[in-house]
Amino acid sequence: MELYAGIDLHSNNSVVVVLDGSDQVRFRKRLPNDLGAIIMALRSCDGEMQAVAVESTFNWYWLVDGLQEDGFSVRLVNTAAVKQYEGLKHSGDEADAAHLAHLLRLGILPEGYIYPREQRALRDLLRKRIQLVRQRTSQILSMQNLLARNLAIRTSGNELKRWTAADIEALALLPEQRLALDANLTVMHCLDAQIDKLEQAILARAKLREDYRSLRTVVGIGEVLALTIALETGDIGRFASPGNFASYARTVGSRRESNGKKKGEGNVKCGNRHLAWAFVEAAHFAIRYDDRIKRYYRKKSARTLPVVAVKAVAHKLARACYHVMKNGAPFDVTRAFG
Repeated sequence: MELYAGIDLHSNNSVVVVLDGSDQVRFRKRLPNDLGAIIMALRSCDGEMQAVAVESTFNWYWLVDGLQEDGFSVRLVNTAAVKQYEGLKHSGDEADAAHLAHLLRLGILPEGYIYPREQRALRDLLRKRIQLVRQRTSQILSMQNLLARNLAIRTSGNELKRWTAADIEALALLPEQRLALDANLTVMHCLDAQIDKLEQAILARAKLREDYRSLRTVVGIGEVLALTIALETGDIGRFASPGNFASYARTVGSRRESNGKKKGEGNVKCGNRHLAWAFVEAAHFAIRYDDRIKRYYRKKSARTLPVVAVKAVAHKLARACYHVMKNGAPFDVTRAFG
């Protein structure tokens, strides 16, 4: 007998429902988030388990990895694409888990990508670096705000990164204000050290990747952006076309039209926000350093808003990066921008 399992995963428990080929419930229970207990529950069902559908929540790593190591075929559910029948009067965790198992049995379950465990760790380390960079930027902005508010001084971020405690003591500020600046400066220097440490570890691993080396040939893409694009993309073969990849990178518009008129927008958050950031950053650098791309941007800007023109450059770069990563060929600006 063929069996299909759906797991509605929460922060501290999971609802497991197992259906047979006739959609009859063979197991249904709320279990603690204990891998051994969940595996034992799945093994207790009489029949052959075809696959297990797991919700793509914030904490899916341990469950998916554990089930795969135990020999189960696991499907990571794209929760943004799963929609319950709107006519239902009642729904809950058990109904949700059963619905996932039902879609799995029918072969129409919207699936997400299960990033390989070893590569996932490196990608998450890069995300940690990005988080620390944002925190460092927050410290710099706080210092700039205090200086502008109290002394009418405008100081660049690069200059503040070179400051020491002696520079703060030389300012005509109250003791409380100096203490606030010193706190920002101390945290910023601590973050600098951790960011450098993470960068060295990430670059040592990423420089061995062929897709990273290929991306470094693209105008506007430096070490950090090449790392971000390569690690956030994963296996480029999972994208059927450049358009699919550009959509995943959020460089295409989300618009619903009828009779030539806008009727709303789709899910603008569908895709990878880290790739979206990387390609917009790359677009700004490319516009600055390449004359052909700059002309393309100015031509677009003349007909629309500058922010839309930047997004158009990001879209072109995303499509070009698809070919660069897929074929390993160096970037050709004439093919991308005419």
